[in-house]
Order: sequence, then C-alpha cells, then structure tokens
Amino acid sequence: MPWIQLPRVEGNASRQAHADLPAGTFERELGKEGFYGPSTQMHHRHPPTAWTTIEGPLRPHAFDTQKLAPQEACPWQAALLFSNAHTQIRFLKLEHDMDHLVRNADGDDLIFVHRGAGELYCDYGHLGFREGDYLLLPRGTMWRIDVKEAVSALLIEATDHSYTLPDKGLVGQQAIFDPAVLDAPKIDEAFIAQQNEAEWRVVVKRRHLLSTLTYPFNPLDAVGWHGALMPVRLNWRDIRPLMSHRYHVPPSAHTTFVSNRFVVCTFVPRPFETDPNALNVPFFHSNDDYDELIFYHAGQFFSRDHIYPGMMTLHPSGIPHGPHPKALQNAESKRGTMTDEVAVMIDTRDALEVSEQAAAIEWPGYVDSWK
Repeated sequence: MPWIQLPRVEGNASRQAHADLPAGTFERELGKEGFYGPSTQMHHRHPPTAWTTIEGPLRPHAFDTQKLAPQEACPWQAALLFSNAHTQIRFLKLEHDMDHLVRNADGDDLIFVHRGAGELYCDYGHLGFREGDYLLLPRGTMWRIDVKEAVSALLIEATDHSYTLPDKGLVGQQAIFDPAVLDAPKIDEAFIAQQNEAEWRVVVKRRHLLSTLTYPFNPLDAVGWHGALMPVRLNWRDIRPLMSHRYHVPPSAHTTFVSNRFVVCTFVPRPFETDPNALNVPFFHSNDDYDELIFYHAGQFFSRDHIYPGMMTLHPSGIPHGPHPKALQNAESKRGTMTDEVAVMIDTRDALEVSEQAAAIEWPGYVDSWK
C-alpha cells in the first residue's frame, strides 16, 4: 500500500521514537495497521490515560478466566468469550479425557495451554503437551485430548483462514524461534495402542453449527503419512525475543503467528532497556485500526497493576492505552533487570464482540485503574 509519508518534526519533540523524550512529557504513538504501518509519536504534558470518567460503551476491559467453571469435555462447548468474522476466542477447561473426537471445518485452531498437561491424539499421531505450549491444528484435523493434569487453555480460531509464520525480514528465518524447534505428532506406540474397533463419535463444527459423525471404529487409524501440512507444537520457552538495549521495540516484533486480519504475539521475559534515555515501559499508543486483547499467562506484568495470571484485557480501538501509573513511577528502578512476564496478545483488525460469558467475568473497575 503506497502510504503518504512525509516525516516531519514539529515543536519540542525527539527525533527518535521511544527515546530522548522532552523533559516532563509523555509519548503517545498514533499508528496505522497496528504497529505495522506509518506512525507518529506525540509528546504530551499529561498521560493520555489520565481521564477522570468515561461515559458510553468505549472503554478498556479486564476479565478473569479463573471465574469460569469447567465445561463439558468438548472444545466446541467451551466458553466463547470474544469473536468477529475472522476469529472465535474460547477458553477451554478440561478435567477429564475427551470421550470423542472433534474437527473444525471453519478454520485452523491455535491452542495455548495456560495450565495442565496431557496427550493430544490426532490424524497425524500422538503429541504430548504441557503448560506454555502452543498447539497449532490445521483446519479439518480430527483430534482429542487425554488429560494428565487439569487443562486450562485459550482456543483461538482462524475463521475461514490459516495460520502462517511472520515475515522475519532482515533478521532471518531463525530469529524469534527457529522452525526446527517445532514438534510434530508421531505415529508411536501410544498412538497405535489407542486404535480400536469401538464406536467413536466425531463432532464437526462448520459455520459454527455442530454435526456428529459416528464410526464403528476409531478413525484415528493412520499407519503413516508424509507431507508438509501437519499440527505443530511450540513452547514459549523456545521463543528468543527481538530486543534492543537502546529502543523499546513495538509489540509487532513479538509476532508469533499471523492469520487473516489478526496476529498472535507472545511476550516473554527479556532484559529491560539499558540506554538511560530510552523508554523501558510500553509507550502510550492509539493504534486505531486494531483491537488489542491480551491474555496474561505467568509472572509479574510490569506495565499493569492488579492484573494476575489467568486474566485478559481488551483495549478497543478508538481510545488510547498504555502503562498504569505505578509502572511509570517504577520505570527508572527497573533499568538493568529482566521483565518477568509471559502473555499472549491477539491484535484484531476488526472489532471484537464481547460475549455474555465474558461480561459475566469482567472486572468493571478496570476503567478506573489509571487514576
């Protein structure tokens, strides 16, 4: 897209984004296409989130998935929290083995395991998983989960589309994570052992409606396969984040998976910026083309107050957001140390609908937490 870009510096402003801010100012970035398009850095006298009240529906939201009860052992019955035409975001809680198979005919599925461990059985074989794993399941894959420890997980659907890896450009394909660390299912002894002649059901989701196919045998009966299409597993511990000690890199640098009109990013522990003139907290931003949804997985979230593992925040486009006041106050003391957070961010080009199930677990006081 041929953006109109005429870089200018006006008034009392730095010439480097996220560094050398004029004394006593607060930086806010206005951007197009999330963090991927042209942007401008504003310098304000007051924090852009220092509102006294907000009236109307446009406001930041926070939700606590720990308040969700375990569901029936079917992913399609998991709590649907957020959705638009290009994604459905559920929160899956399984305490028992699935007694049937499922297949998503609407798009690829990406599972992020927040708690627990288990065994994934699918068309392609057997793959164990644990806390912190992403499991990417191509559209049409039949699968089920055996639970070793009670599982809590995000289930992110790429509706009518696929997941791909981001373009890593100048830094090369081994940056962030080498594709060689991706694990695939195996046709091993455990997979062969689960094949039987008992009756099995496959619950298929198509156009968000469910159909059930019943077989007189377990249809996970493959004896071999070859090809380039397969489920993969990636743990956040295998992600090596892009960093700069002199510049706070934008969230787009942490992109893990890309789909149609949304991206999935992973924030993992990294050193704080050490340049004395560089921001070492996220900058305020008004990326008005995207909604920003973050799931907080582990650690202490240095830019947020009163946010704990298992919570989610939604910052809709149209309103600025950024670090809480306490994060700004503590920013200087964090220089030279590591962040201690793991979080999954889903940036959507189209507005997310908040379901009744999500509204029931919302923390309404979040909007006032910047005071």
